[in-house]
Parts: sequence; C-alpha cells; structure tokens
Amino acid sequence: MKKIVLAVAGSALIGLGGYILVRGLSLTSNETVFQLGDFKAQVQTEKRVPAWAGAAALASGVALLALGLRK
Repeated sequence: MKKIVLAVAGSALIGLGGYILVRGLSLTSNETVFQLGDFKAQVQTEKRVPAWAGAAALASGVALLALGLRK
C-alpha cells in the first residue's frame, strides 16, 4: 500500500513540475491597501511560480516514483 501511495504522489509531482516548466503557473492574490468604513481599495497582484520550483517538483516526483516502483 505504501509503495502505491509513493508512486501516485510521484506521478502527481511529475505532472505538476512538467506543467510549471512548460506552461508556467501564476498565483493571484487580493491585498487591501486602504479601507475607510465600507470603502475598500484593493490591489490584485499576480506572482509567477519560478521555474526552479517546477524542476524541483519534477525531480522529487521522479525519485518518489522510483521508490514506489522498486521491488
């Protein structure tokens, strides 16, 4: 059972890492910069996930998949 979980987690990390490397991934967040009563001024910022994070996820996924498939 443990090896199956490692293989599935490894496959998911490989997919996520590959997606980040090929297409890129960005996260958006809303920040309130000013609030007065019911009035709010918000700024929406977009941050990109760095390519090294995709490479790290891909490498970790390969390692987990190898451990999961090992006999």
